[in-house]
Amino acid sequence: MANDQVLTSDQVIDKTRKYLNEEHVELVKKAYDFAKHAHRDQYRKSGEPYIIHPIQVAGILADLEMDPSTVAAGFLHDVVEDTNVSLKDIEYTFNAEVAMLVDGVTKLGKIKYKSHEEQQAENHRKMFVAMAQDIRVILIKLADRLHNMRTLKHLPLEKQRRIANETLEIFAPLAHRLGISTIKWELEDTALRYLNPQQYYRIVNLMKKKRAEREQYLDDVIDEVKARLSDVSIKADLSGRPKHIYSIYRKMALQNKQFSEIYDLLAVRIVVNSIKDCYAVLGIIHTCWKPMPGRFKDYIAMPKPNMYQSLHTTVIGPKGDPLEVQIRTSEMHRIAEFGVAAHWAYKEGKSLSDSSSFEQKLTWFREILEFQNDTANAEEFMESLKIDLFSDMVFVFTPKGDVIELPSGSVPIDFAYRIHSEIGNKTIGAKVNGKMVTLDYRLKTGDIIEILTSKHSYGPSQDWLKLAQTSQAKNKIRAFFKKQRRDENVVKGKELVEKEIRNLEFDIKEILTPDNLKKVAEKFNFTNEEDMYAAVGYNGVTALQVANRLTEKWRKKRDQEQSASLANAITDLKAFPQSKKRESGVRVQGIDNLLIRLSRCCNPVPGDEIVGYITKGRGVSVHRSDCTNIDTGDAQSRLIQVEWESALNDRKEYNVDIEISGYDRRGLLNEVLQAVNETKTNISAVSGKTDRNKMAMINMSIAIHNVAHLQKVVERIKQISDIYSVRRMMN
Repeated sequence: MANDQVLTSDQVIDKTRKYLNEEHVELVKKAYDFAKHAHRDQYRKSGEPYIIHPIQVAGILADLEMDPSTVAAGFLHDVVEDTNVSLKDIEYTFNAEVAMLVDGVTKLGKIKYKSHEEQQAENHRKMFVAMAQDIRVILIKLADRLHNMRTLKHLPLEKQRRIANETLEIFAPLAHRLGISTIKWELEDTALRYLNPQQYYRIVNLMKKKRAEREQYLDDVIDEVKARLSDVSIKADLSGRPKHIYSIYRKMALQNKQFSEIYDLLAVRIVVNSIKDCYAVLGIIHTCWKPMPGRFKDYIAMPKPNMYQSLHTTVIGPKGDPLEVQIRTSEMHRIAEFGVAAHWAYKEGKSLSDSSSFEQKLTWFREILEFQNDTANAEEFMESLKIDLFSDMVFVFTPKGDVIELPSGSVPIDFAYRIHSEIGNKTIGAKVNGKMVTLDYRLKTGDIIEILTSKHSYGPSQDWLKLAQTSQAKNKIRAFFKKQRRDENVVKGKELVEKEIRNLEFDIKEILTPDNLKKVAEKFNFTNEEDMYAAVGYNGVTALQVANRLTEKWRKKRDQEQSASLANAITDLKAFPQSKKRESGVRVQGIDNLLIRLSRCCNPVPGDEIVGYITKGRGVSVHRSDCTNIDTGDAQSRLIQVEWESALNDRKEYNVDIEISGYDRRGLLNEVLQAVNETKTNISAVSGKTDRNKMAMINMSIAIHNVAHLQKVVERIKQISDIYSVRRMMN
């Protein structure tokens, strides 16, 4: 899948003609024309017409030989989000299937969220739920993300890193779980280039240095294997397997290895016609060269959960270096490259795989809907997903020989609940490989697990929530407590609510009246107060949420009293006008002739968020809004809104203390002083010290105009080599 070629619409249409009939090609062309018109006045950050992006997305889907609705949705995937086109327009112009696919990849842009993280989590939740119903949604999304990663250079640095990190956390693991290695490797390598460019280009250069030598070595190996296979009349395609940059980086980072210690840079892939030939070739390889113990893996007899099949072995090659060999059939190779897309590739007369075994292999995907129902919010949903679907996996067996896939680190409790909820609830012990183990035993690939149950069991323990690793097990344990221990939860919930009311400094007897409890319970859609307390007990709703609702009327009354107190304090200020008013650069809106001074505890400067504190007899003291000295109950009642006077800010100077840490070396202090002088900033004080670990600490007081000026100074200092950090100090 080439990543440097920008396809034209005609080239994409030509790709579809190779496997679609003319009627379906017309649907794809119609989708392109519709998208081109919808995006006609839009441009990307690179300055290119926006339609180029949907063309590339559709091209990636055409390379995967996806059905006509999916390729059409590739052209249309952004029209609902970025133009005035609605889903109804899509359904009317095309069909319900295309509209459903477009809806699955459309972001939730019209809803307001507290943070960008919350919005992204909701977007991902929507996508995964749509994906669980139709996997083609994620194939479109992966194609969309792949092209966005190819054009990431046009975005600001901060956005590049955020998108690259999200790609490594979510989209590359998804491509891996779906077996689409061609997309997975490119996503990982490109993400690494933006997250750690220094290591990325270092590995690229190291690989280039010995490429000719490696290629000659592989040519010699391939010639020898071809000759041996020819002797036994086995037809095969042999090639060198490229090692991807991100996988080398991970091995170097996780195993603390140098580049020279990565042995599987040398690898040969052998593609044959049948499974029988795979094992025959394996025997020939092992007679040619000595196999390394523990390095043989049979993924044909036991495929990976993403349907990958192949024989892997590592031998001591001709020159004494480890050589990895992969042996597979052509169909296995196709699935290794395109994964689930290979099963969904369009065939004349059917656009979906009708294989029941294929559906069984993707049962883990259907569990996404269960996560959706059992999690409280989108962030929790995504965390559950990362643990259960994207972590490394172990494969264990039931006593009957069925394979169960679980996240790495899982314990027998996770296994029991994966089999059935009642088995989990009645668990009293476990055997692994015929021997009794504790319930915190970490399962390993190949273990045979037998769960011991008793109908007299009292159910799970609260400690199981700490032992269980999968969200599925934890949710089922919580559901048990919710159902079976209502009385305990009512008592516990009431105690938690009363504690929160005391923290809010209210009288419990005054707040917890029957009328107030009934009214708040109804607001939370509970039948009565006991149901509400029970929900707090099992974490269905937080005690603070309930306490805030219960005290709502009293908090408003208290706020009004505090406002009155503030008004009185302002009246006192006006009664005693200050004759010695100073130019602080700050003003209180609606009140003139006040003494306003900047507090020395936090040294606010223009650009900081600020708040005023009415002192007794000394005017208004201005603090940064995050200053700890105003974060007390007494101080809150005397706070007043203030604002910077922009007319004064450009010419007035404010003292700010900064602390600079770095590696102690000759000339470091001089370089720091010179850097500050280059920004045309006055220095009023400077001191420094070093410790026995060669750590230098420089404290400096500088005169700046505003936060932007301060940031300019900080960024310049950070450019000095051996500087670790620069931070603003609070007195």
